[in-house]
Amino acid sequence: MLETALRLIKKIDDKGFVAYIVGGFVRDYLLGIPSHDIDICTNARPSDIRNIFQNACLPNEAYGSTTVLIQNIHFEITTFRKEIAYINNRKPVEFEYIDDLLEDLKRRDFCINTLCMDKDGKIIDLLHGGEDLEKREINTVGDSYTKFVEDSLRILRAVRFATSLNFSLSADVKESIKETKQYVLKLSYSRKKEELNKIFTSVHVDYGVKLLLELGLDQQLKLYRLKDITYFEDLIGIWAQLEVDDIYPFTKNEKELMRQIRIVLKLDNLNPLVLYRYGLYVNSVAAGIKGIDKKLVTREYNELPMKSKNEMKISGLDIMKLLHIKPSSLLKEILNDVEEKIILAQLPNEKEQLRKYILQKYSSTQN
Repeated sequence: MLETALRLIKKIDDKGFVAYIVGGFVRDYLLGIPSHDIDICTNARPSDIRNIFQNACLPNEAYGSTTVLIQNIHFEITTFRKEIAYINNRKPVEFEYIDDLLEDLKRRDFCINTLCMDKDGKIIDLLHGGEDLEKREINTVGDSYTKFVEDSLRILRAVRFATSLNFSLSADVKESIKETKQYVLKLSYSRKKEELNKIFTSVHVDYGVKLLLELGLDQQLKLYRLKDITYFEDLIGIWAQLEVDDIYPFTKNEKELMRQIRIVLKLDNLNPLVLYRYGLYVNSVAAGIKGIDKKLVTREYNELPMKSKNEMKISGLDIMKLLHIKPSSLLKEILNDVEEKIILAQLPNEKEQLRKYILQKYSSTQN
């Protein structure tokens, strides 16, 4: 991936422009962390990039970004620019193309994201990002207060980077977040959730949650239950504890899983019927939240006589023929009764045994 990127920027350089790998990839490269995205910055304009790369497309032409596909890798190539005005504490609405790398880097959020690599693989550090990597500290490029007012998403990104990299936030960044945190309210819940998901799925999630609470961001994010979270091993489990499915965007399936987890939290997660009705995942998450050994839950689940009604050795049609009845509430009652007795190991899941039980208990109801 790196070799391909270096060839790409050399091709741009060969056309009389300059180009660099910039940002997260270089940061992660120096930290020895695998990275999957490579961003390129250049003084070439989008029209120049299209002339150099025949397959270039402009997904965000208004923002000066061009995407190039090489060996099935997508590279986002952005022209050096200076951002002049922002709207709603989020998006730059006015910018101008420039030819100065330093000026382009100054518009970026954090010093650790301004590191560059040239076509020869040489690291270029114009804003002391390397020092912050050594100190394991997050600092903004320029005045923190101004950066967070310009784009309030940077507040959550600061916490996210600190969490994922296990870095500290500088005293200045912390103070500025406390002074500007009200602007987080203007962010869409979709964007907030994207950043929170990255915090909640980090191996350092407990540190990230601690930062959110320390900075008072739980209130701005309407995560009023954040301080009570006890289980960080599952993303849906975290959101289930937060109980904000009516505010943040979730799929129908995610909402149903969270609803079930909250129900099962009040039940016995080792009970065969609870395990059968709600499944291993929901019970495991609930058990984790309650501090129950999930290995016990898995063991009990694996010992269930069956995991689904489809595994029952007698069907509704079999029962109708056996008792000479039609579809009815009685049929549903019989199926539920047999299903429960199998799960509780009160009946073997064997067709003849089930037929015998049903005839013995229910044949008299047809007289």
